[in-house]
Amino acid sequence: MKTATVITVILSFLIFSTISADCQVRINLKERINREANRRANEKTDKAVRKGFDELEKGIKDIFTEEDSTAATQQQGADPGVGQSQSGTVVNTPGNAGRVTTADALTLNWAKYDFVPGDKVIYEDNLTGEENGEFPSRWDLHDGNIEVAALNGENIIMFREYGSTIIPYIKEPHSDYLPDIFTIEFDAWIPHDAISVYLYDMKNQSSPPGRTYLDVWGDGMEFSPASSKLPSGEKVNNQWAHVAVAYTKGQLKAYLNETRLINIPHLSFNPTGISIRALHSSDKSHYYIKNIRIAEGGVKYYDRFMQDGKIIANGIRFDVNKATLRPESMGVINEIATLMKEHPDISFSVEGHTDSDGDADMNQTLSEDRAETVKNQLISMGISADRLSSKGFGESMPINTNSSPEGKAENRRVEFVKK
Repeated sequence: MKTATVITVILSFLIFSTISADCQVRINLKERINREANRRANEKTDKAVRKGFDELEKGIKDIFTEEDSTAATQQQGADPGVGQSQSGTVVNTPGNAGRVTTADALTLNWAKYDFVPGDKVIYEDNLTGEENGEFPSRWDLHDGNIEVAALNGENIIMFREYGSTIIPYIKEPHSDYLPDIFTIEFDAWIPHDAISVYLYDMKNQSSPPGRTYLDVWGDGMEFSPASSKLPSGEKVNNQWAHVAVAYTKGQLKAYLNETRLINIPHLSFNPTGISIRALHSSDKSHYYIKNIRIAEGGVKYYDRFMQDGKIIANGIRFDVNKATLRPESMGVINEIATLMKEHPDISFSVEGHTDSDGDADMNQTLSEDRAETVKNQLISMGISADRLSSKGFGESMPINTNSSPEGKAENRRVEFVKK
């Protein structure tokens, strides 16, 4: 009996030992598997972290490399569409080419303002001498109610009713008085809705087929099929905004302040005249316009320079009796800057001229100051100062009569004369 008991105890011990050993092996194996899995996971995490830091470091280097490259390009004046100072700092001037740069070295160049006014004035009205409360003498009425008024002491044309429409008063209104290349400009005050520019005389000419008018809204423009809004949600309601239209043998471009919003490559009809119409005017909400000009386009600036030895530009505008540049002048100045950058052998004497209104001595000083302003603007855009000089001639060198608004408009000019 004792022997059997001893054998049973020994067998039980052996079985227990085997089971314990097996369990221990399994526990050890499980721990090893867990440790190995953790080790591999940690290795993958370390690799991912290292890779992330490597990519981040590379991205930062790329950004600094790109900024250095961009700065070098600006210092060299390589982009004629961007205003620059001599130190290479970008000048935020109207008409600059828009530039967007991203970390992957994509560069967008966009010449958003390339308007250059025609050089031969067909029609001009700055409302000088008009009587308050009367119909403007250089216009004709097609519809509604329109009168001259004074806004902050300055004469303006006021549209008093919905759909009020005026047309330029010219000698032969039935004829096509718009040439193959022309520009239209005016300043507009738009409280809401739109002012429309029709490209025919609504009173005296037949309507061309299709859409014939440009709508100018407070936040953009539309000339079907083209439409566009001002960038960044900008609006020009209840303030003066500059409207410009350029037509060149079928192509039509339209601008609101310093941004081109309409670009139609082939207009479906031939413009023959203009009419200006306002929407939803009322006693509490009037539309106004002023400084209206229609001009015939001319030869390209470089061709003019090669032919005549100078460029006559009456599209450079200043505040009244001041030497302060108006924003719409930048189209012309950008063209001059581009020409000088493309032809480094060209140097200019910048020469100012006025009409005969006002005191002669004051006009002389004004012409000198305006020429100096234009010269300095070109220098700020990267043109070397030793290629430019300036002088003024006042009213002493007219190129047209001073007895008509159109003649005076041509006499108020800046010339770029070969040095």
